[in-house]
This record gives sequence, C-alpha cells and structure tokens, in this order.
Amino acid sequence: MLSHVALGLMRGLACLPLSWQRWLGTLLGWLLYATVLTRRRVVFTNLRLCFPDMTDADIRSLSRRVFVYFSKAWLDRGWLWHGSSQVVRQRLHLCGAVHELMDSNPVVIFAPHFVGLDAGWTALAQQLPLHFTTIYTDQANKVMDRWILKGRQRFGSVQLFGRVDGVKQIVAALRSGHPLYLLPDMNFGPHESVFVPFYGVSAATVPSLSRFARLGRAKVVPVVTRMTASGYDVQVLPAWSNFPGDDPVADTARMNACLQTYIDTMPDQYYWVHKRFKDRPEGEADVYG
Repeated sequence: MLSHVALGLMRGLACLPLSWQRWLGTLLGWLLYATVLTRRRVVFTNLRLCFPDMTDADIRSLSRRVFVYFSKAWLDRGWLWHGSSQVVRQRLHLCGAVHELMDSNPVVIFAPHFVGLDAGWTALAQQLPLHFTTIYTDQANKVMDRWILKGRQRFGSVQLFGRVDGVKQIVAALRSGHPLYLLPDMNFGPHESVFVPFYGVSAATVPSLSRFARLGRAKVVPVVTRMTASGYDVQVLPAWSNFPGDDPVADTARMNACLQTYIDTMPDQYYWVHKRFKDRPEGEADVYG
C-alpha cells in the first residue's frame, strides 16, 4: 500500500516546476541525514577512508550534501519517468564526444554510480538512435521493481538483462552493435571480484569492464552525468586508449583511478551511501563495524 502511495506522489511531482522538486529534495535529504543513522555512518566511513585529509566538519558538510543530491535525484525520477517527453528532453543536456557512440565499433559505456545514473541512461535512450542494453538487479519490493523496470524502458529501443541471464546474451548483443551501459564501480561481493585501490584503499571490484570490452571486442567510452540547476549534463568522454590490456586486474585498477578523477570534480554527487568497502582482504577488519 505504501509503495503505491509513494509512486502516486512521484507521478504528482512530475507536474511541479523543477525548482520546487529540487527544494523538496533538499528537505528530504536533510530529513534522511537526520534520521537514517546507519546509512549516515556508512557515508561518514566511506568519506573518511577516501579523504583522510578532511576535517570532521568537512566530512559532515559533504555528507549532508550527499544526502541532498541523492534525494533530489530520487525525486527527479518522477519527471524522468512520468513527465512529458518534451520536458525530459529539455532537461537532459547530452554533450561531449557523442560521436564515440555513433560509429560502427562495439561500445561498453562506463557509467559510474553518480546520482544522475538514471538521467544519463534516459538521455542516451531518448536522444540517440541506438539500441542500448544494461544489466538490471531485481528489487525486493515488487511494486517498486515494476516501476523501475518500466521507467528504464520508457524511451528508445532498450534491453535490460538480469544478472542471472549470463554473459553470452550480453556479449552477443554487444558484438551486434548494441552499446552496453555498465555500472561496475560497486562492491557486489567477493565472488569474481579483485581487490584494487580506490582512493588508496583496497576495494573489492568486479573486473567486468575489462571482461566485457575484451569479449565484445569493444572500446570503452565513459559517460559522466552531473546534476545541474536546470536538469542534468550527460557528458560523453573520449574512448580510452589501449583498453583492455593483458591484465584484468591492472585494467580494473585503471578504471578506479579514472573514476577518482571524475569523482573529484563532484564528490557530493557520488553514491557514497553504498558500502563500497564491505568486503575486505583476508586479515583486514570490517570498516563498518
């Protein structure tokens, strides 16, 4: 029941001016920061590990902004998935090396977990005449699961593969010229992960970017999405050279190093609410305990 009420509110938000929605997102962010203490501790821990030179006051200030941007982006799904097509297009500014996505070469899109990840996906699907694919993790709440699936398939010609579908279908689509929108910068568990530095801290990271690029004989094109006052800038960056290499671990370390340069330009918009360092190398203590 609560899920249906929440979705009704999200549809209603799509009718409001963007400035009003962002104001509500700020209020929600402050509320979550004040009340969701366990997740706030996760954010604090992540930031202390990654930015050891920050003072406690700086960490608290950045953490509040993280919650605010997270909340604004969540409410933005109202207009992304229920607003008019014209409004969505006006608010999503696709820019940069877009030509990298339009040639005949297979493409793996490296889409880091910034809060605007759904805005980036929507911009590509709506504005480019390509068949995009991505990998989807089922949500425990089935009402929300159906809503998210429908929202991510709203525009264009897209296909969402489940994590249980296996690699073969994804690689076949990639080789057929369907760009893969990949978000590999999370801790998905120790299985098939490698430990590579992330801001100098060992982080369990799936080497899927290197793996799919190699199997699909594809180039890697980063797409970084930034929230702005008028919507989102979805920037396509130049394809990486000499990637993948011969060593998937080195490739994954390179991915994290590049990711750090993107985060440094907008650290408050990264998905720090995730337990990025949950799995530790053998002998290392739990950092979230």
